[in-house]
Amino acid sequence: MRVTAAVLLVLCFLAVSHAWDCREIVNIKNLMQIDAGLGQVVATDTSQIPYYLVGDKWIRLPGSLKHITVGPAGIWGVNKADSIYKYVAGNWVQAAGLLKQLDAGGEQFIVGANMDDTPFCLTRSATVGYKGPGSPLPWTGLPGAVKYYSCGPFGCWAVNKNDDIFLMSLNQDCQNNGWSHIDGKLSMIEVATDGSVFGVNSAGSVFTRDGITASKPEGTGWSNIPMCMRMGHVTYDLGRLWVVSKSGVTMVCTP
Repeated sequence: MRVTAAVLLVLCFLAVSHAWDCREIVNIKNLMQIDAGLGQVVATDTSQIPYYLVGDKWIRLPGSLKHITVGPAGIWGVNKADSIYKYVAGNWVQAAGLLKQLDAGGEQFIVGANMDDTPFCLTRSATVGYKGPGSPLPWTGLPGAVKYYSCGPFGCWAVNKNDDIFLMSLNQDCQNNGWSHIDGKLSMIEVATDGSVFGVNSAGSVFTRDGITASKPEGTGWSNIPMCMRMGHVTYDLGRLWVVSKSGVTMVCTP
């Protein structure tokens, strides 16, 4: 069975090599979620163990998290009870509030969604200044309902329970102009530090948004990135596309 799986994986790499050069990350197994930003990579596995990539080694972080994020706002995570934590000086410091998913990719501000799919934003000053329970955390509720939410330099992207896609212009003080509907369907979406947008649909196919610029943050359309196995999660940073399959295989791809 293991030999068969290895052969299938080789065939997979050959199948996508015409578009992206992919290789399996062999020293980490059963990842559930991964996030990359500013040259850093973090992840959680199916046992909710958080990791931080140093060179080619995955260093286990303390605690237990179902979702972890890294970006200009630092390293943050949430556990199975939706409790929120910020990584400060080698330890997780709990923050007020409850979120099921959050993202640190904005201009040093945090966004996330709670169990009711209500989106929230934490201002830059509160995000950067948070050191512990004594620091204020004025979470700002945002309009709409989203299940997954991610920000970059040109805007914030989100998907709702129906896999509809939305874009919002959001500044560091959480001021916004509401959501604009974007064509397509995705079950999760991630915005890179450079503004690139990638996502996965319910069938496990990977897509990237073309034509995104500061003057046209919505881009021009979606392009499929061929993968020969069903993917569950994707993230991108510094020319590297990290993908986690629904079966727990992690790959890193370069164009």
